[in-house]
Amino acid sequence: MNYILFDGPSRNNLLPFTYTRPVADIRIGILTIREKWELYLGSTTTTVTEEYLSDKYPMVEMEQNVMINASYLPNDELVAMITDLSENQAIFKDEDVIAFYTKESQEEVNFDSYEAIEYTDSLLKVENTWDIFSKNSEAIQDDFELLTTNRKSQPIPATVNTIHPESIFIEEGAKLDFVTLNATNGPIYIGKDAEVMEGSVIRGPFALCDHATVKMASKIYGPTTVGPHSKVGGEVTNSVIFAYSNKGHDGFLGNSVIGEWCNLGADTNNSNLKNNYAEVRLWDYQKEGFAKTGLQFCGLMMGDHSKCGINTMFNTGTVVGVSANIFGSGFPRNFVPSFSWGGSSGFTTYLTKKAFEVAEVVMSRRDIEFTEQDAAILEHVFEETKRFRRE
Repeated sequence: MNYILFDGPSRNNLLPFTYTRPVADIRIGILTIREKWELYLGSTTTTVTEEYLSDKYPMVEMEQNVMINASYLPNDELVAMITDLSENQAIFKDEDVIAFYTKESQEEVNFDSYEAIEYTDSLLKVENTWDIFSKNSEAIQDDFELLTTNRKSQPIPATVNTIHPESIFIEEGAKLDFVTLNATNGPIYIGKDAEVMEGSVIRGPFALCDHATVKMASKIYGPTTVGPHSKVGGEVTNSVIFAYSNKGHDGFLGNSVIGEWCNLGADTNNSNLKNNYAEVRLWDYQKEGFAKTGLQFCGLMMGDHSKCGINTMFNTGTVVGVSANIFGSGFPRNFVPSFSWGGSSGFTTYLTKKAFEVAEVVMSRRDIEFTEQDAAILEHVFEETKRFRRE
C-alpha cells in the first residue's frame, strides 16, 4: 500500500512553521510526525501540501493509496485501522477525516459514498502552534516507547547522577559525564552521537535528538525536545527546538517553539507568563490579528531561519515569522513578520538577497547545501507575507 500524508485544515493554524514545511515534518516528541508514521507503518510516505512546497516535498501516487491527515499522531489502534482500509472506506473522528482509501483512477473523492468508520478513542492531534509544546510530554512518552521497546540502552556512565535510571535511554555514541538526569516525571532520551556537557541538570520528559548538544551547566525542565544537530544552553522549560538551531548561551526559553536554522543570541530571554496572569493571545495569520490561546503560559514561536542578537527580550506570546533578524534594546512587538530586520525601534524589510547569503553560509557550516528549492520556498514566503510588513 502507498501512504500519503496530507496537510489538512490545520495547516494555516501552524504558521509560521508550515510556511517552510508540510504539517508532516513538524517535530513533536522525539520524532517528526512523518517519522512516527513511517515507523508505525513500516513504509515510506510522501506528501500532499502547498504547491510551492511540492518540489521539495513531492507526492508519489500509485494505483492504491491511503491518504492520512498529518495533524494526527499515530498509535497502534489507529495504524491497525488504517492498514485495514479498503476501497471506499474512510476513518473519521467526529467530523474530521483521519484517513481514507483512494485509487489513482478516481477523479474525485466523495465521502458521501464512502463507508465511514468512526475512531472513538483519544488521539494526539497537532492543530495549533502551541500544541507542539503543550502536547510534547505525551508525544515524548509515546516516541520513547516506540524507539526503545525491546532495545537495550548504552550504559549510563558512572559519573552521571540519575533518578529512575530505568526511564533513561542512551543511544550509541552519546557522550555525557558529571550531569544529573531526573526521569521522575517522564523519560529521558539521549540520541545517537549527542552530547550533554558537564554540570547540566535535566528533568524529564526530555529528548536530545541525534547529534544535538546540551552546553555546560544547563538547566532543562521537561517536557523539552532539542532537535537533531541543535545546541541548547542556559535555562529551558517546556519547549521544542527543531533541527539545526542554536540557543547556545545563558538566558531563559519557556513554553516556546523554535524552527530550523534559528539562532538566539547570548542572554536572550522570553517571557512565558503575563504580569497579570491573564490568558495569552498569539498572532493568528488567518484572522490577521491576535487570538486567544486558552493558555496562561505561552512564550515564543519563531519560524525557520530567524535570528536575534545578544540580550534580546521577547514578550509573552511573541510570534516571529520566517527569516527575521531582531536586535537592539527593548521589547520588539509581539508579532514580527517574516523578513523583518530591526527591533523595538522599528523594522525594515530584510531583502531576500541578503537573507539567502546568510542562509547559504549558515547551512554550509553543517555541510548542507542551500538549494534552489530552498530559495524558491523562501521567495514565496517573502511575497506571501508582504502584507504584514510595514514597508
